Amino acid sequence: MADIEIYSTAICPYCVAAKHLLKARGLTWRELRIDQDPAARAAMRERAPGARTVPQIFINGVHVGGFDELAAADRSGRLDELLGRLA
Repeated sequence: MADIEIYSTAICPYCVAAKHLLKARGLTWRELRIDQDPAARAAMRERAPGARTVPQIFINGVHVGGFDELAAADRSGRLDELLGRLA
């Protein structure tokens, strides 16, 4: 199973959309709430330099980006590659 991490906040519609997309694909993830954990916010900024918005999504340690990038990866078949599946 892929290691999926989502940096998010409580009131983020794009975070919800990303989680719905992943759930529809039968995937699970670990959510890191930057609004509740300053260390998670610092880790997100270190792992994704310049990122100031959520979600920030990592799959198997690879920075995917936000929801738009996740959706594009799903459409193009890159998501399957990131998950270690054949596209």
